[in-house]
Amino acid sequence: MSKKIDHIVYCVPNLSEAIELLENKLGVRAVVGGQHLSQGTKNALIYLGDEIYLEILAIDESNTTIDSPRWMGIDLVDTAKITRWAIKAEDINTDSRLLSEYQKDMGKVSGGSRKMTNGNTLTWQIAMPLESPEIEVVPFVTDWTKSKNHPTDSLDHQCKLLELRLNHPNPEEIQNLFIQMAIDIKIYKSTKPSIEIIIQCPNGTLQL
Repeated sequence: MSKKIDHIVYCVPNLSEAIELLENKLGVRAVVGGQHLSQGTKNALIYLGDEIYLEILAIDESNTTIDSPRWMGIDLVDTAKITRWAIKAEDINTDSRLLSEYQKDMGKVSGGSRKMTNGNTLTWQIAMPLESPEIEVVPFVTDWTKSKNHPTDSLDHQCKLLELRLNHPNPEEIQNLFIQMAIDIKIYKSTKPSIEIIIQCPNGTLQL
């Protein structure tokens, strides 16, 4: 079976401004998620159906203990863009090994948790995304099996992900990794890496 998408990371320079802009664009207001204390970032979430969510990610200016470079390419963006995406783990150790064989810095497994605004606790394992490049079409891996909660539990069901499109100068090289990891998503040839999504939302069908 093909791996399922877990979430898509939309890096923004300013979280509050991005929430307002996306609400005007999509017709849905993102729900503030929380802080990643060990990474120096904060987020807000929009549900995209089928336990998939859009993570709107920004630098947490209140966290002065974490210096750049931070994860997800957040320090490299000057405009809002999708920089990462994640798949749901079935066997995180196997997935992390395949990622590290593809690129030695990828695939480092780490655990974490954070309090949700409703008081529940999220617990996860993750094959860590890197600080660079700005955009990485190879996904990282998340494992929620030890958590009683998922980030989508308390989100409004108003949007649906229709398509995830990956673009890269060397799609054949990455497609081989996708075959090994059971990721059934085509990579399109382009001059530079990019990640696009098409969303059905209250304001219609839109692309990010």
